[in-house]
Amino acid sequence: MPFINIKTPEAALTKAQKAEIVHRATDLLVEYFTEAARPHTMVLIEEVKDGGYGRADEVFMLPEAYCAKEA
Repeated sequence: MPFINIKTPEAALTKAQKAEIVHRATDLLVEYFTEAARPHTMVLIEEVKDGGYGRADEVFMLPEAYCAKEA
């Protein structure tokens, strides 16, 4: 079973954006593994809470301006 695990900052993506990522990532793997892989492809989008990860030796906090706004 093809499996993709994507980690993003919590609240960085809307539900629609996450759905689009799932569809596009699935399509990408189908290009490599054929259409037979589609029903078995798993795409997991994990949202990491602020302060739950770091970058460049600093704990990361998502700026408010980068938070997704549901339509």
